[in-house]
Amino acid sequence: MRLLRFIPIKLTLFLVLGILLGSFHDFSIALSLGIILPSLGFLGFLAFKWKNRVSTLFGFIAFTTTLGLGILTVSLSNPKNLPYHYSNLGFDGKSIWKVKIAEVLKTTPFSERYIARIASLDHHTATGKLLLNLPIDPSGARLEVDDELIVRARATVIRPPMNPHQFDYRKHMARRGIDHQMTLGTQDYLVQADPSKTIYGRAASARNNIIAKLKTKGFGEKQFGIIQALLLGQRNDIPQETYNDYKNAGAVHILAVSGLHIGILLLLLEFLLKPVELLPKGKTLKLVVIVVLLWGFAFLAGLSPSVVRAVTMFTFVAYALHLNRPGNTFNILALSMFFILLAFDPKLLFQVGFQMSYAAVFAIVWIYPILQKFWWPGNKLVRKVWQLLSVSVAAQLGVLPISLFHFHQFPGLFFISNLLVVPFLGLILGLGILVIALASLNLLPHFLVFAYDTLIRWMNTIIGWVAQQESFIFKNISFDGTQLVLVYGIIICSVWVASKATFRRVAALLVTLIGFQLWLFHTSHRTDKKEVLWVAHQSKNSVLLNQKGRNLSIYTDIPLRTAKMAADYQVAQRISTVRYQPIQNSYFWKGKKLLVIDSLGVYPRSGASPDYLLLTQSPKINLDRLIDSLGPKAIIADGSNYRGTVERWQRSCAEKEIPFHHTGEKGAFYFESDGN
Repeated sequence: MRLLRFIPIKLTLFLVLGILLGSFHDFSIALSLGIILPSLGFLGFLAFKWKNRVSTLFGFIAFTTTLGLGILTVSLSNPKNLPYHYSNLGFDGKSIWKVKIAEVLKTTPFSERYIARIASLDHHTATGKLLLNLPIDPSGARLEVDDELIVRARATVIRPPMNPHQFDYRKHMARRGIDHQMTLGTQDYLVQADPSKTIYGRAASARNNIIAKLKTKGFGEKQFGIIQALLLGQRNDIPQETYNDYKNAGAVHILAVSGLHIGILLLLLEFLLKPVELLPKGKTLKLVVIVVLLWGFAFLAGLSPSVVRAVTMFTFVAYALHLNRPGNTFNILALSMFFILLAFDPKLLFQVGFQMSYAAVFAIVWIYPILQKFWWPGNKLVRKVWQLLSVSVAAQLGVLPISLFHFHQFPGLFFISNLLVVPFLGLILGLGILVIALASLNLLPHFLVFAYDTLIRWMNTIIGWVAQQESFIFKNISFDGTQLVLVYGIIICSVWVASKATFRRVAALLVTLIGFQLWLFHTSHRTDKKEVLWVAHQSKNSVLLNQKGRNLSIYTDIPLRTAKMAADYQVAQRISTVRYQPIQNSYFWKGKKLLVIDSLGVYPRSGASPDYLLLTQSPKINLDRLIDSLGPKAIIADGSNYRGTVERWQRSCAEKEIPFHHTGEKGAFYFESDGN
């Protein structure tokens, strides 16, 4: 593959490999330095003393050094390797924390959420980040970035999912360096006056001021939410219905200030600042102005991680355009990834936004020229449509495996959304920036507000129409990590063959296709043999699930509440049929008896001898007497029981030395482990 001949791409791949090794294996800082320092020293010796720097030995040492650098960055970001990280200082019970708000998250129906940086713990210097959950203020007031709080509370570990195949929020937050959270009441914290200001706080304040001014201009609710997302990177105010329309239409990327927006903005600036090149050293001046304006836009968008990543990437692209060497695009993109992973956070590699941004841009740069070689229409209008379609197809090919792996759906009409919206996105962004500038100066005329509001409403209407074509939205697609790797292999080999068909490339394509088919046969056979019964955790509800091959039976008295849980399990386990039934009083499972006791507290007084006893809906029973009467071998309490009642049962089981499982603490209970 020709791309692998580029040194920056090789170095970036080895850095990524090092980050993966460091993430999945625990390397101490000392061991990481032990790997990188000898390699770095030997590399320096070869660079100064050996003229043959293109030798295999020099390349091997360079790549080994880069691999070690990736491992070292992960080790340096590992909390247990940081002496002042709060997790190494001890915080049993309620402690006194001083924290600074770093990010405002979307409000849930139950709480306001923030990410806070720790300044001190019990008056000792500390570092790290926490997730804060605060009660919703009836007045609508919220904390802002840079606000400082004194908190007296207990930090608890973010809980893993209680049921299999649910979204793992704990893992998601861990990849952002957050392992603990606090749930605070109004009496648990004090907001300090005159907090110190950071650049992030100033950026958030500037953005909030712009939003406050735009709110007074009479934009429609749906349009205003989209305007905030498009121009200011603020998606918290988008109505859920509108967001779902964009997601189902394959246009959700339009709502995030990311590579698409910054790329369009870069092209606009390149066009508008073209006359600057006529000045002495005009090309250099134009580059400086473009970079300053790009980072100015990032500042207005709040300097969110996704915006900073995108602007960093296209700062490198702007430099490549300045050099006027289109062939360097791959090198520049690889260098930008290398820089972002080293300068910001190696864990960005595991964030979906980061993966999709680079996958889309690399695919466009690589696949788009090949698609153009297939057909070059003579008609100018047809050619423009074909170019837009080619860009859309290339980008979708790049992100398709990642999208299927994380979201399990594919919008079949994505190309229509992109053909109808993306050509006008430059106009929408340019006009939006003008609206922001005039609103900031209190010079925004009403006719411009009406025009821009109408433009956004038209875009929403188009997206809504595409999203209504539900027969073209493919949902609940089962897609695992192995399939992700194999599909990328198929895409890469297909592009190779399309660019130049050789025996090796065709053979590689056939191997990946056969491998994909064999994996599908393997997973299908494994699913057909699977048989498992488990008690799910759901608050104020009782749920048992029984999988037999591709059939899933759900036993519950409130089927509607289990829809999301059932859908997650159905996709992950490749279930084809789901059937709901009411919960019965007893079940037999592989020769063992399960007895269910609900709120009525009715059970056989003797002779039952169940292997498992499931307690639901807080039955009023004397558990000690029941244990003596029935002699169960294990007791399970699900999420439908009162907390105090469960704690009492737990004490009784401990005294009787009977295994007790509360789904609210330990998650779902499996009666039979079948390799899941």
